[in-house]
Amino acid sequence: MGEDYLSQPINIGSGDDNTLHSQSNRQQKSTFTSFSPYLNYDPRILQQSQPEFIFPEGASKNRGRFEFAFSEIGSAVIIGAGLGGSVGLYNGIVATNLSKQTGKLRRTQLLNHVMKQGSATANTLGSITVIYSAFGVLLQYMRGKDDGTNTMLAGVATGLCYKSTAGLKRCCIGGGVGLAISGLYCTYNYFTALNEKNKYHSLL
Repeated sequence: MGEDYLSQPINIGSGDDNTLHSQSNRQQKSTFTSFSPYLNYDPRILQQSQPEFIFPEGASKNRGRFEFAFSEIGSAVIIGAGLGGSVGLYNGIVATNLSKQTGKLRRTQLLNHVMKQGSATANTLGSITVIYSAFGVLLQYMRGKDDGTNTMLAGVATGLCYKSTAGLKRCCIGGGVGLAISGLYCTYNYFTALNEKNKYHSLL
Protein backbone atom coordinates (compact mmCIF):
# COMPACT_ATOMS: atom_id res chain seq x y z
CA MET A 1 0.00 0.00 0.00
CA GLY A 2 1.58 3.27 -1.11
CA GLU A 3 2.06 6.45 0.86
CA ASP A 4 -0.37 8.31 -1.42
CA TYR A 5 -3.12 5.93 -0.40
CA LEU A 6 -2.37 6.37 3.31
CA SER A 7 -2.42 10.17 3.01
CA GLN A 8 -6.07 10.15 1.85
CA PRO A 9 -8.59 10.30 4.75
CA ILE A 10 -11.47 8.91 2.65
CA ASN A 11 -10.90 6.09 0.21
CA ILE A 12 -12.98 3.27 -1.18
CA GLY A 13 -11.13 0.13 -2.25
CA SER A 14 -8.23 -2.03 -1.16
CA GLY A 15 -5.42 0.26 -2.36
CA ASP A 16 -3.41 -2.49 -4.09
CA ASP A 17 -3.58 -0.91 -7.54
CA ASN A 18 -1.10 1.99 -7.37
CA THR A 19 -1.92 3.20 -10.85
CA LEU A 20 -5.60 3.52 -10.12
CA HIS A 21 -4.92 5.39 -6.91
CA SER A 22 -2.45 7.74 -8.51
CA GLN A 23 -5.04 8.72 -11.10
CA SER A 24 -7.76 9.16 -8.50
CA ASN A 25 -5.38 11.20 -6.34
CA ARG A 26 -4.70 13.60 -9.21
CA GLN A 27 -8.45 13.99 -9.84
CA GLN A 28 -9.18 14.54 -6.16
CA LYS A 29 -6.37 17.09 -5.82
CA SER A 30 -7.78 19.09 -8.71
CA THR A 31 -11.24 18.91 -7.15
CA PHE A 32 -9.92 19.94 -3.73
CA THR A 33 -8.16 22.94 -5.23
CA SER A 34 -11.29 24.21 -6.95
CA PHE A 35 -13.57 23.50 -4.01
CA SER A 36 -11.65 24.71 -0.95
CA PRO A 37 -8.02 24.60 0.16
CA TYR A 38 -9.13 23.72 3.71
CA LEU A 39 -11.33 20.70 3.00
CA ASN A 40 -9.43 17.50 2.40
CA TYR A 41 -12.24 15.37 1.00
CA ASP A 42 -14.12 14.93 -2.22
CA PRO A 43 -17.27 17.12 -2.16
CA ARG A 44 -19.03 14.58 -4.38
CA ILE A 45 -19.49 12.30 -1.38
CA LEU A 46 -21.77 14.88 0.25
CA GLN A 47 -25.51 14.42 -0.13
CA GLN A 48 -26.24 17.18 -2.58
CA SER A 49 -29.84 16.03 -3.09
CA GLN A 50 -30.90 17.12 0.39
CA PRO A 51 -32.69 20.49 0.83
CA GLU A 52 -30.54 23.46 1.71
CA PHE A 53 -33.04 24.88 4.21
CA ILE A 54 -34.73 23.38 7.23
CA PHE A 55 -38.39 24.21 7.56
CA PRO A 56 -39.80 23.75 11.08
CA GLU A 57 -42.78 21.49 11.26
CA GLY A 58 -46.04 23.41 11.13
CA ALA A 59 -44.42 26.69 10.05
CA SER A 60 -46.85 27.11 7.18
CA LYS A 61 -49.87 26.74 9.45
CA ASN A 62 -51.51 29.49 11.45
CA ARG A 63 -50.54 29.61 15.07
CA GLY A 64 -53.20 28.60 17.55
CA ARG A 65 -54.33 30.20 20.77
CA PHE A 66 -51.73 28.38 22.84
CA GLU A 67 -48.89 29.94 20.85
CA PHE A 68 -50.46 33.41 21.14
CA ALA A 69 -51.25 33.04 24.85
CA PHE A 70 -47.73 33.83 26.06
CA SER A 71 -47.38 37.02 24.06
CA GLU A 72 -50.90 38.10 25.03
CA ILE A 73 -50.23 37.61 28.73
CA GLY A 74 -46.91 39.44 28.58
CA SER A 75 -48.41 42.31 26.60
CA ALA A 76 -51.29 42.61 29.07
CA VAL A 77 -48.89 42.81 32.01
CA ILE A 78 -46.76 45.48 30.31
CA ILE A 79 -49.79 47.54 29.25
CA GLY A 80 -51.27 47.25 32.74
CA ALA A 81 -48.03 48.40 34.33
CA GLY A 82 -47.87 51.40 31.96
CA LEU A 83 -51.48 52.43 32.47
CA GLY A 84 -51.40 51.86 36.21
CA GLY A 85 -48.13 53.72 36.56
CA SER A 86 -49.53 56.70 34.65
CA VAL A 87 -52.66 56.80 36.82
CA GLY A 88 -50.55 56.40 39.94
CA LEU A 89 -48.31 59.28 38.89
CA TYR A 90 -51.33 61.51 38.36
CA ASN A 91 -52.84 60.56 41.71
CA GLY A 92 -49.49 61.07 43.39
CA ILE A 93 -49.09 64.54 41.96
CA VAL A 94 -52.58 65.49 43.11
CA ALA A 95 -52.06 64.01 46.58
CA THR A 96 -48.68 65.65 47.13
CA ASN A 97 -49.99 69.01 45.94
CA LEU A 98 -52.91 68.84 48.38
CA SER A 99 -50.61 67.93 51.25
CA LYS A 100 -48.02 70.49 50.10
CA GLN A 101 -45.17 67.99 50.16
CA THR A 102 -41.84 68.92 48.57
CA GLY A 103 -38.34 67.55 48.07
CA LYS A 104 -37.45 63.96 48.88
CA LEU A 105 -40.73 63.32 50.65
CA ARG A 106 -42.71 64.21 47.51
CA ARG A 107 -40.50 62.06 45.27
CA THR A 108 -40.92 59.12 47.62
CA GLN A 109 -44.70 59.51 47.63
CA LEU A 110 -44.78 59.74 43.84
CA LEU A 111 -42.75 56.55 43.51
CA ASN A 112 -45.03 54.78 45.98
CA HIS A 113 -48.12 55.77 44.01
CA VAL A 114 -46.58 54.73 40.69
CA MET A 115 -45.32 51.35 41.91
CA LYS A 116 -48.47 50.47 43.85
CA GLN A 117 -50.95 51.40 41.15
CA GLY A 118 -48.77 50.01 38.35
CA SER A 119 -48.29 46.61 39.97
CA ALA A 120 -51.99 46.33 40.89
CA THR A 121 -53.16 47.10 37.36
CA ALA A 122 -50.54 44.80 35.81
CA ASN A 123 -51.63 41.91 38.05
CA THR A 124 -55.29 42.52 37.24
CA LEU A 125 -54.87 42.60 33.47
CA GLY A 126 -52.43 39.69 33.59
CA SER A 127 -54.85 37.55 35.58
CA ILE A 128 -57.74 38.34 33.24
CA THR A 129 -55.61 37.47 30.21
CA VAL A 130 -54.49 34.18 31.77
CA ILE A 131 -58.13 33.18 32.37
CA TYR A 132 -59.12 34.26 28.84
CA SER A 133 -56.22 32.36 27.26
CA ALA A 134 -57.02 29.23 29.25
CA PHE A 135 -60.66 29.27 28.14
CA GLY A 136 -59.62 29.99 24.56
CA VAL A 137 -57.20 27.05 24.43
CA LEU A 138 -59.77 24.75 26.05
CA LEU A 139 -62.49 25.77 23.58
CA GLN A 140 -60.16 25.32 20.62
CA TYR A 141 -59.26 21.84 21.84
CA MET A 142 -62.91 20.89 22.42
CA ARG A 143 -64.34 22.31 19.19
CA GLY A 144 -61.36 21.49 17.00
CA LYS A 145 -61.20 24.94 15.41
CA ASP A 146 -60.45 28.55 16.25
CA ASP A 147 -62.98 31.19 15.21
CA GLY A 148 -64.98 34.13 16.50
CA THR A 149 -67.28 31.87 18.47
CA ASN A 150 -64.38 30.74 20.62
CA THR A 151 -63.38 34.35 21.20
CA MET A 152 -66.85 35.41 22.37
CA LEU A 153 -67.37 32.33 24.52
CA ALA A 154 -63.95 32.80 26.11
CA GLY A 155 -64.75 36.47 26.79
CA VAL A 156 -68.05 35.63 28.49
CA ALA A 157 -66.49 32.81 30.52
CA THR A 158 -63.62 35.09 31.58
CA GLY A 159 -66.00 37.79 32.84
CA LEU A 160 -68.12 35.26 34.72
CA CYS A 161 -65.11 33.54 36.27
CA TYR A 162 -63.30 36.75 37.26
CA LYS A 163 -66.36 38.15 39.08
CA SER A 164 -67.66 34.82 40.35
CA THR A 165 -66.77 35.63 43.96
CA ALA A 166 -68.47 39.06 43.96
CA GLY A 167 -72.06 37.84 43.82
CA LEU A 168 -74.50 36.89 41.11
CA LYS A 169 -75.18 40.43 39.95
CA ARG A 170 -71.52 41.37 39.53
CA CYS A 171 -70.85 37.99 37.94
CA CYS A 172 -73.49 38.67 35.28
CA ILE A 173 -72.11 42.17 34.74
CA GLY A 174 -68.64 40.71 34.26
CA GLY A 175 -69.98 38.24 31.71
CA GLY A 176 -71.73 41.06 29.85
CA VAL A 177 -68.57 43.14 29.79
CA GLY A 178 -66.60 40.18 28.46
CA LEU A 179 -69.22 39.57 25.79
CA ALA A 180 -69.16 43.23 24.73
CA ILE A 181 -65.37 43.44 24.50
CA SER A 182 -65.02 40.13 22.65
CA GLY A 183 -67.90 41.11 20.34
CA LEU A 184 -66.18 44.38 19.43
CA TYR A 185 -62.94 42.52 18.81
CA CYS A 186 -64.64 39.99 16.51
CA THR A 187 -66.40 42.80 14.65
CA TYR A 188 -63.12 44.60 14.12
CA ASN A 189 -61.49 41.42 12.81
CA TYR A 190 -64.42 40.77 10.48
CA PHE A 191 -64.30 44.20 8.85
CA THR A 192 -60.51 44.11 8.66
CA ALA A 193 -60.58 40.78 6.84
CA LEU A 194 -63.38 42.07 4.58
CA ASN A 195 -61.35 45.15 3.61
CA GLU A 196 -58.28 43.05 2.85
CA LYS A 197 -60.39 40.73 0.71
CA ASN A 198 -61.83 43.67 -1.24
CA LYS A 199 -58.35 45.10 -1.81
CA TYR A 200 -57.14 41.73 -3.07
CA HIS A 201 -60.01 41.44 -5.54
CA SER A 202 -59.49 45.00 -6.72
CA LEU A 203 -55.86 44.20 -7.60
CA LEU A 204 -56.84 41.22 -9.73
